[in-house]
Amino acid sequence: MTLKFSVLASGSTGNAFYIETEQEKILVDAGLSGKKIDQAMADVGINPKELTKILVTHEHSDHIKGLGIIARKYNLPIYANEKTWHAMEGSLGKLTLDQKFHFGMEEVKSFGDLDVESFGVSHDAADPMFYTFRHNGKKVSLVTDLGYVSERIKKIVEGSDAYIFEANHDVDMLRVGRYPWNVKRRILGDSGHVSNEDCALALTDIITDRTKRIYLAHLSQDNNMKDLARMSVSNLLTERGFELDSRIELHDTDPNQPTPLYVVGS
Repeated sequence: MTLKFSVLASGSTGNAFYIETEQEKILVDAGLSGKKIDQAMADVGINPKELTKILVTHEHSDHIKGLGIIARKYNLPIYANEKTWHAMEGSLGKLTLDQKFHFGMEEVKSFGDLDVESFGVSHDAADPMFYTFRHNGKKVSLVTDLGYVSERIKKIVEGSDAYIFEANHDVDMLRVGRYPWNVKRRILGDSGHVSNEDCALALTDIITDRTKRIYLAHLSQDNNMKDLARMSVSNLLTERGFELDSRIELHDTDPNQPTPLYVVGS
């Protein structure tokens, strides 16, 4: 009875996440070209023909770029909430009616042997939501694309065995960087993205003895670096008494390189 996942791609240029159990093989978002998604899955030993469905978090192109292509190629059902469907449907190309499914906000759906809970986030999209996955006592939470981490979200994702958690930017890099001020203000605002420091602060509230792995996700190519994100999060967690390396592993994610398929609890 295993729960496995891979962060196929993560960053401002494209996002895709894969999670599987014995009965389910689910893609969450398809923000790369169909060809790149196929390649990323092949790189970690996944056969895309075995996918069972696609879940969508929100309609931004770095999350749905290859969605219509992959859904058509493998005849997959797509699950998203109503407002997200309205916002993205026009850019997906032709889909059949039996490929369109509704997954409401703050809802729990059971797919085979996997329970999936959706939760709303604060981001400048139609109705953005992310997911927690539960199987056989194991729990994995996917938390990116949000301006801040609310107490409600913390309660939902607390005590996960693994987190894929946003560490989008270093605030100082963003402030002095090349982006125009209105873009900087958006990223720093409540509907933008979580900084390295805010990522670490949120993690201090939700890590429990069960937590074994944290993947730092959705790093900005212009306003962050892997080493900087890892150092910022690591330093704050260590200051707060969390044992990194010996008990909790911090991992990078990449827009072009999938993470190895990880068996939760192994």
